[in-house]
Amino acid sequence: MQKTLQTFLQSSDERVSRLEVLEGPTGRRNWPDEVKARIVAETLAPGARVCEVARRHGVVPQYLTTWRRLAREGRLTLPANGSASFVPLVVGDTQEGQLTAPVLVHIEMEVAGVLVRLPADISSRRIGEIAAELRQP
Repeated sequence: MQKTLQTFLQSSDERVSRLEVLEGPTGRRNWPDEVKARIVAETLAPGARVCEVARRHGVVPQYLTTWRRLAREGRLTLPANGSASFVPLVVGDTQEGQLTAPVLVHIEMEVAGVLVRLPADISSRRIGEIAAELRQP
């Protein structure tokens, strides 16, 4: 950038009376999910403040708050740090014509050695709520 700036200043016949240098990100940034999850994990440490973590990573605190909500809802997977790790729960529609008889009797979720059995006809919303509660420390 310095070379470009020098070329620009040397090629101009007019005097430069004011030059602004913008620091930090400008415009939209695309944060990979792995980076978002790592930053969110930092905010979950005891005594951590969202605004300090956001400032340290150059993120607007509102973005970090949104990422934390996504993690609570299970839409952003946090990195495992020696504790139980979670995978995102994906619920899709099945075509009724494909299955001739009910296959699932129950749904099982195992977390840190605890096995939770749920009826097969439970709603996907309820499964998400249970998974979110299990994620709480």
